[in-house]
Amino acid sequence: MKGLKKKPIQIYIESQQDDVLEMLSKKRGLSKAGIIRQSLEKFLKELPVEEDPALGLVGLGRSGKRNLSDQHDQYLAQYAARKKKG
Repeated sequence: MKGLKKKPIQIYIESQQDDVLEMLSKKRGLSKAGIIRQSLEKFLKELPVEEDPALGLVGLGRSGKRNLSDQHDQYLAQYAARKKKG
């Protein structure tokens, strides 16, 4: 996620959580926000596959091809060749 523009967000945390963030911030030389971003990134990477929002894309289109997942490179190459011709 590095290089992406950061979006401000406001959250409320428990006093005890803030104490731990403060300690980690000093120990690791990171801002509290940096620690929260790292924690969120780790959490998102560990999401079960079935909770991945990208799965909502599956089945949105119909190609009529039964072997598309196996032969997608071949189909893309054929499409590119047709586009190049005309």
